Amino acid sequence: MEKNVGGYDRITRAVLGPVLIVVGAASLAGFLTIAAGTLGLVIAVAALLVGAVLATTAVTQKCPLNDLLGVDTYEGATATETESAGKPRAQ
Repeated sequence: MEKNVGGYDRITRAVLGPVLIVVGAASLAGFLTIAAGTLGLVIAVAALLVGAVLATTAVTQKCPLNDLLGVDTYEGATATETESAGKPRAQ
């Protein structure tokens, strides 16, 4: 899979991912109450998982959902730019 996450998309993921991880972990540890009972547990786990996915996709710059939807925010050279320069595209 080629890189497809960059620019503001990557910055947003890099900021929101760790924030959601901290919120989810704090809620599971009992330092923060999001909602009472099972709902709070579900929201905390969801925040933790979504945060982990966002942080991972920010670091790797690869998002399977972006690939599936055809979204590419990566600011690297495009295939036409590298082909016109006579150089193979870097992977």
